[in-house]
Amino acid sequence: MNIDHDNLITQNISELQILHNIPLADKNWFGTGGSAKFYAEPTSAREFTQTLDYARTSSLEIFVLGQGANILISDEGFDGLVIRPQLNDITIAEHNGQVLVTAGAGVTIHDLILYCLEHNIIGLEEFAGIPGTVGGSVYINLHYFEFLLEQFLVSAQIVHKNSGMIESVTPDWFKFGYNQSTLLEKNQYLVQATFKLTKVSDLETAYAKGRRIEIIRHREKRYPSKFTCGSFFRNFHADEVTLMSAGKKMIHVAYYLDKIGVKGMLCVGDAIVSYQHANMLVNKGNATSTDIIVLARKMQELVQAQYGIIPHPECQLIGFKKYPLLIQKT
Repeated sequence: MNIDHDNLITQNISELQILHNIPLADKNWFGTGGSAKFYAEPTSAREFTQTLDYARTSSLEIFVLGQGANILISDEGFDGLVIRPQLNDITIAEHNGQVLVTAGAGVTIHDLILYCLEHNIIGLEEFAGIPGTVGGSVYINLHYFEFLLEQFLVSAQIVHKNSGMIESVTPDWFKFGYNQSTLLEKNQYLVQATFKLTKVSDLETAYAKGRRIEIIRHREKRYPSKFTCGSFFRNFHADEVTLMSAGKKMIHVAYYLDKIGVKGMLCVGDAIVSYQHANMLVNKGNATSTDIIVLARKMQELVQAQYGIIPHPECQLIGFKKYPLLIQKT
């Protein structure tokens, strides 16, 4: 397939449209970043495979975008194909006394929780108030306090990047960990996921609805709720730190960021460390991705100067030609 990339406006593949030069700032929570050179929103597994085929035959780098809640996109944009799945079907089945809810990769966690509660199904409300799609949430093994999304997942469909083959897999395939799954290798992408949940009475559903509201209320008091990627840096691994507290390694990155006094104070342009949480960066309105990167580097430098360790980003950095943050030297 010979494609004139410079003059292409749209490319039709069956029902699918490949769009050119699409802004991404309105498609991520930071509200920053440039445009995607190519962009598609497949609405079915078939269209998803067609999109991957287009990227492969055109030698385009791929980035699969969900709700854009855990990413920072370069101001230069993404010089490849951004795929934003719109697989939005939800189905319910009962099997051996269990309730199985299957949701497409494009369904938001918010909508999935509401759908379940409307059908007297509970379990996922533990993740209320966390932005993200099913695809992105399985990708990072969504977590909140003691709850991990893997605790509910029973099966999934994935599509292979290089072959376009769709495969059904069990939870073991994902090799889940904290912020970890096989999907991070980016050789496969989620098509849909099936969760084992609990069917309850109207009264128990009412309790779960109240719990959802209370979880959201607490999250909004503890964390910024817009123009942020959530936690910017991941927690340290035990072998990366020496500081002890109550007989345990102090792995929580927010502890170190609190100690250096950046919360609500350190800023670069319109990018600032949230006054609510020291590990969350916020765009006050007109920040660029470069502002956010410079701010994050300053945070790294301050932690390194005081503790000799460098925080590593949990936020995905998309479209940067060169890694823009500090790297811990060993």
